[in-house]
Amino acid sequence: MNKPMNNDAQSLQVMAELSAATCLDDLYPVLHANRYTAGWHKKTPSLWKEPRKTYLPQHWRYREAKLAMDRAGEWISTELAERRNLLMFNPVEGNEYATARSIVSAYQMIKGKEYAKTHRHTPNALRLILDTKPGVFTVVNGVKLPMNPGDVLLTPNWSWHSHYNEGEANGYWIDFLDVPLVHLLEPMFFEVQEGDTQPVTSEPAQSEFAFPQAWAEAHLARMAPDAHGVRRLVLPTVQHMPSMHLAHALIPKGGRTGVSRSTAHRIFAVMKGKGSARIGEQEFHWEFGDTLVVPGWTHFEFSASEEALLFQVNDEPLMRMLGFYRQES
Repeated sequence: MNKPMNNDAQSLQVMAELSAATCLDDLYPVLHANRYTAGWHKKTPSLWKEPRKTYLPQHWRYREAKLAMDRAGEWISTELAERRNLLMFNPVEGNEYATARSIVSAYQMIKGKEYAKTHRHTPNALRLILDTKPGVFTVVNGVKLPMNPGDVLLTPNWSWHSHYNEGEANGYWIDFLDVPLVHLLEPMFFEVQEGDTQPVTSEPAQSEFAFPQAWAEAHLARMAPDAHGVRRLVLPTVQHMPSMHLAHALIPKGGRTGVSRSTAHRIFAVMKGKGSARIGEQEFHWEFGDTLVVPGWTHFEFSASEEALLFQVNDEPLMRMLGFYRQES
């Protein structure tokens, strides 16, 4: 049996093959076999003039997702699934998970008298609550946070979190996580807590992890409208999840946001109202609970047929931190 060559012997053989080459065509297979690519001989370019828009504009309807989760609830429990959610994946080749390049979004439902297990993970997570009745809440590191319609609730990375429904009616919300970013960089850790439930250690009247819709609307009312009449509010959350910006936009009836694009990847959810969106070359008509994605460097504009409140999650702080952020209006 032939023994494998040691590193020195392998190197000597490679150098002999390189020395024996009589032209570039002799050199290329030796380079490739040893995991080199000649920069002047690449099959595809590694630099291009502006961002390549591989992710696509998409629109998901809440009414469809809600019915789908209700039907799934007939057969799948949180005991079996841990989380009863519907991931909104962008239909690009090889992807069945991410909604945008660095963010995933999912609709989630919890049935009455149900408990979603306690776990924690590296990715940051947050929730926009859509439809709930009293008795639905999440627990983050022992802190009880009610899940009321319109609330934005944070789960910073490596925080223990679980969900409860002590009422009878189903509860629904949208999750947003930077899992695709963690997949890319690879520092993924995940842990399930032992025991049946996470104990509640405090129930504060206010929390730095909770932003009720009434709080957001009160702040928006004090904001000066922009040139298009849109009031905008960025939530003070970057210290808890530095990879994402969370923001509200209040668009008056008949108003428009104006056309813009940037290198940030954006996911929008409709908190109230109806309207349309032009994203790239596509037009979408949206209503309460719907979710839309705007890929990076794609022109977009939202128009409201009735007063609308939009919630946005984007990776702008990540782009700014790395010096990659650019915007056109």
